[in-house]
Parts: sequence; structure tokens; C-alpha cells
Amino acid sequence: MSPAIAQKQDTGSAKELTLQQSINYALEHNESIKKASYDELGSKYQVNEARSAGLPQVDIKGTAVRTLEKSMIALPADFNPEGTGPLIRPMGTDNTMQAGISVSQLLFNKSYFVGLKAVKSAEDLYRIRKEMAVEDVIYNVGSAYFQILQTREQFESINANLTKLEQLEKILTLQYKNDLVKKVDVNRIKVNKINLENQKQTLQTAYEQQQNVLKFFMGMPLEQPITLAGSADEQLSTTQTGLANADVASTERAQFKILNKQKELKTLEIENIRAGYYPSLAAFGNYNYQSQYDGKMIGNPDAMWFPNSQVGLQLNIPVFDGLRKKAQVQQREIEMRKLDVDIQQYNKNTQVELYNAVSQLSNSQGTIAAQERNVELAREVYDTTNQLYKEALAPLSDLLNAETALREAMTNLNNEKLKYQIAQLNYLKARGELESLTK
Repeated sequence: MSPAIAQKQDTGSAKELTLQQSINYALEHNESIKKASYDELGSKYQVNEARSAGLPQVDIKGTAVRTLEKSMIALPADFNPEGTGPLIRPMGTDNTMQAGISVSQLLFNKSYFVGLKAVKSAEDLYRIRKEMAVEDVIYNVGSAYFQILQTREQFESINANLTKLEQLEKILTLQYKNDLVKKVDVNRIKVNKINLENQKQTLQTAYEQQQNVLKFFMGMPLEQPITLAGSADEQLSTTQTGLANADVASTERAQFKILNKQKELKTLEIENIRAGYYPSLAAFGNYNYQSQYDGKMIGNPDAMWFPNSQVGLQLNIPVFDGLRKKAQVQQREIEMRKLDVDIQQYNKNTQVELYNAVSQLSNSQGTIAAQERNVELAREVYDTTNQLYKEALAPLSDLLNAETALREAMTNLNNEKLKYQIAQLNYLKARGELESLTK
């Protein structure tokens, strides 16, 4: 670890993490995975809810009604003993009370059985969505992890160049005091040194931000100090099988499984709508006690209770709904076609991702080798120019240019290593094999 980085952390309490440890920590603490797990658990309860409609439904009910103002009824004059016209009398009693139990049982409803299939399929969908959340977290953690390693590598390069400039500054300052060099040469070294220190400070900020991003993806508290045990030269374990397995690779990814599961759910949705054309049958039974009386509502000795009960079957036969269900089916069929297009687009996208990842891996391997040779050449040029400068055979500008060329070569090598590692992640993602990083 670079000293500039180490001083920002309490190394005694810092948590050292490998890539595998970082991913496994994220799988336990990442908030997106936790939410996906809750959704998966909630889907199990949705299955129980759907199943409950096919079980006996039992209700105990009771009512107590106090009539404040009764309706009046006019009886024919024949009922009037006084014979002076219609007989006007109030209807009902002051109090009406009823208590009872009702039981119903669904005997046949095609929509019910289709609905059970749908909620079980939805349960699988939530499980696959959790798999997709896991894939995303693994990719994000891996990407953030390698970016931090590359930033740390960049720190080491800058520190090495700073050390060279500091040593050169000391030499030139001493030579200037002895009138061996001009002040402008000392100032040029100072300018380069200040520029490099500014780059280092910018890199320090970027490093801290990258660590926060990694902790976010891991679900780790931001105040927890960490150090990474890996190095920028680490390579993921990938077995390149080329593009021949692109079709197979696409079926291994969670996104492909989700699209197919959505298509299955849409098929069940159509089946459920068509099930509305079928009749439904249910059995029911009621047993009640009822009382109607005048006077006090509670504690009335004249109140009498009378039982009543019923059993029966209820048959519903749909006849005509104005072609509503037909229109609903047609809408779902259009949505099915859209899902077919999504699947075709997904397969093409997977082929592109796999092709690009393999191409980047192949290109980066060659580029890394070329950049390593370039760094060796730049270092050789710097060492030679430095020696010539010490012997007064090369101007200071050549030495500074050589130092800049060496730094740029090391930066390019560092960036190419990062590209290679990200390409490895993309390759594993395209093949649906990101979970191999947890083992």
C-alpha cells in the first residue's frame, strides 16, 4: 500500500479483503439482495393467499338493530274495526337481533386452479430476480475492487516518480548554490514536482471515493477502514471457449430466465381470462338465530329467539360479457409478441457482450505485453538520460521528458490492466458465470 494511502487509515483496525471475501460479504449485507430475499419470501405467502380461496370459508355474524322510527303501512278498510277508512299501522318491531354462522366451499372454478399455477410461477420469478440481483452485486463489487487496485498501483508509480524528482531537486538546488546550474532549471523541477503532487492529491480523493463505492456495493459501513489483499496483476479465472457457446451462455443468465418466466406468466394470464367462460360452482350453508320484539333492547323477558338454517348450491354460468374477455386475451397476445421480441433482442445483446468481452481480452493481452515492453524501454531511456545528465551530456529538458514518458507508459500499462480485468468480468457476466467468483 502507498504511504499516502496508508496514512489515511488505521491499519490496526483495517479489514483486509480479497476479491472473494468482498463478494461474499456483499452477498450477506447488500441491501438490494436483502430486498430481493424479502420479495422471494413474500411470494411464498402469496401462494398461501391464493390457495386459501379453495378452502372452506367460515364466518360468524351478528346484528342488533334498534328501529327509531318505523315505516307505516296502510291496510284496507275491511281490516279497520271502526270502518272509517284504511287502517294505518307501523311495520315491524322495535328491536331486531340475529346471530349465526355461515360456511361456503368452492367446488369448481377454473380460474382458481389457473391462479394457483400463476402464483407458483411468480414465486419462481422472484427467486430468479434474486439471482439477477446477486449477479449485479458480484459484477459491481468486482469492478469497484479492481478499480481500487489500479488506483493503488497508480499511487506507487507517482510516488516512485516523486522520489526521483525530489532527489533531482536536491542535487540541482545544491548545484545552483554553487553556481553550476541556472535557477530556471531548479524552478522547472519544482513545477514538475508540484504538478505530480497535485495529481497525487487528486488520485487520493479518487481512491477514497472508490473505496466508498465498494463499501456501498458490499453493504459495509463507510466508517469501516479496509485494505485490499489483491494486486493489480491479478487475473480472474476464465476459460475462453469463444463465441460457439453464445446461445448456451445466454440461457444461463438470470435475465434470460426472467424473460421466459414472464412469458410463462403471460400465458397463464391468458388462460385465466379464458377460464372466465367456464361456470363456477360453490356450496353454502347458514345457521342463524333471530329475534324481533318491542320494548327494551337488552334484558327484555319477552324476547324470543327462533332458529333458521339453509343449505344450497350456487351455480354461476357466464353468458355474454360484451366481448370483454376476448379483447383482454388479444391484449395479452400482443404483450406475448413483445416478450418474444425482447428475448430475441436479449440473445443478440448477449452475443454482442460475449464477442466484445472476448475481443477485449484478446486485445488487452497483446496490449499489456506491448505496454510492459514500452515501460521497460521508457525506464531504460530515463536511466540512460539521467546518467547522461549527471555527466553533463544531456540537458535537463531531456531528463524531464524522459521522466514524463516513463510515467505515461506506466499509466497506460495500468489502465490496460484494468481494461483486461473488467473484460474478464464482462466475459463471466455474458456467460452467466459470475457466481464462480464466490468459490
